Parts: sequence; C-alpha cells; structure tokens
Amino acid sequence: MKLVRFGNVGEEQPGIIDKSGAVRSLAGVVSDIDGVAVSPEGLAKLAALDLSSLPLAPQGARIGPCVGRVGKLVGIGLNYSDHAEEAGLPVPTEPIVFLKATSSISGPYDPVEIPADAVKTDWEVELAFVIGTRAKNVSEADALKHVAGYCILNDVSERAWQIERQGQWTKGKSHDTFSPMGPWLVTSDEIADSGNLGMRLEVNNVSRQNGSTKTMIFGVAHLVSYLSRFMTLHPGDVVTTGTPPGVGLGMKPQLYLKVGDVMRLEIDGLGHQKQTVVLEGA
Repeated sequence: MKLVRFGNVGEEQPGIIDKSGAVRSLAGVVSDIDGVAVSPEGLAKLAALDLSSLPLAPQGARIGPCVGRVGKLVGIGLNYSDHAEEAGLPVPTEPIVFLKATSSISGPYDPVEIPADAVKTDWEVELAFVIGTRAKNVSEADALKHVAGYCILNDVSERAWQIERQGQWTKGKSHDTFSPMGPWLVTSDEIADSGNLGMRLEVNNVSRQNGSTKTMIFGVAHLVSYLSRFMTLHPGDVVTTGTPPGVGLGMKPQLYLKVGDVMRLEIDGLGHQKQTVVLEGA
C-alpha cells in the first residue's frame, strides 16, 4: 500500500493511492496516517478496504508529509561508505545518531526555506523508515518486523550551523522545512530489499546524487536494533538513514543552495519529491 496525506498545511487528511495512481480519502476510516494507522492492526484494516468505494481526494490537493503526529525524527550520519569518503571522514564503526526537530517536517512539494543568516544550505536524498510496532532492545533478526514502511526524506542541512557552530548537529538539521517527507509511505511488503534501492537528486535539472542504498554501512535492521538499545522506538517514529555522495559539501569547490534553486529527489519504488528554495519570510 501507498499511504498519503493531503490538504492544507496543518489540515491534512489521510489517504491511500489506488491502482490507477489516484488519491482516495481515508477520512472516517482512520484519523491520520500516524502510529495507530501504521500498526499491524491498522495496516490490516486498510489492506481489507475496497479502494474503489472510497471518495477521491479533491483535484489538485496539496500532498503533505506522509506521516503525521511524528513522535521522534532520528537521523543517521555518514551512513554511506562513499559519502564518508567524499567528506574525507573515516567510516564510522557504529551509527552516528542525531535528532531533527519534528517541526522541520514538511510536504514533498512544499518550498524549502533558507534562513536569512544561512550561508551553506545543502541537500541530502535519504531513505527513511517508519516504525509500526514498539521496539525496545530488539534483535537484528527481529528488527524488520517493527518497520511499517519506507519513504523519501530530504535531509536539508545548514552546514555552517551543523559543523562550524558549537554543539551537535541538531541545530543545522532542524530549521522549518528542512525535512520534506513523502510523497507516500510505502508499506514494507512492497519493498523487497531496502538495501538495494537507487537514489537520485537533481538541482536545477543537473544530477548531483546518483547512488544506491547498497553502499549503506548500517542497514535498516541493524539501525532498528541499535537504536532500540538507547531509546524506545514507538509507532509513527521516523528514522532517516543517511545519504549517498554528491552533496554540496563534498564538491570542489563546494556548492550550496540559493533562492530559486529547484531540487528533485527520487528513490526506486518510493516516488519523487520536488522543492523550490525560497528565503525565509519572503
């Protein structure tokens, strides 16, 4: 299944994609695409629906972030061997974990805002996964049972805030609109191998990232198990798993986003995103 949320910002309704690619409303079936809806019981309820009986979403409705009421948005840094190489950093021996504020989550086609005092805003196409059942101290063998599905996330990063200011990475990752998510949450049964997905990102129609989850250092099962040692993962939590090479930070000379730039992101089986860069408050 492909689950979606549509409507104005803050007023999104739950939806599902039918066989023709149309968005059908789940209003009255579930309250949101959230931890309850993505639980095994919630997904079983949705799988049993006759989609043709559901009303169509309004034509041209905005597509919002594919998961609502996200409790935690957890990031994994330097999780691709070829990205670590381009950054000139050693390959991590265990996952690098940071948090992104949930207020940074936005829709897959919403504008990305550059803060007025930002100078090194960067792009990162990433595979994200959504937790479907509570995970605490789970084994790697059982870890994937806790994953409800997958989506695209653009881990937009202000590098000056992330790297050149004191403290940890969170402040460089958490500005409003720095986590476009979606367009869909694709349930796990439709993704045969999360470790073999092509990933692409263009800026102004120029290819910048063209990689694969094959080069992830720590796969999804390992990340679920690892994170569950340090925190309880709850249904609806989102983990974004790192990016392949091709970010602006790794280019020579470095290249960063500017107002008017257009990013297009795509991951095999998960659809695509497109965002225009605007100045905060403009």
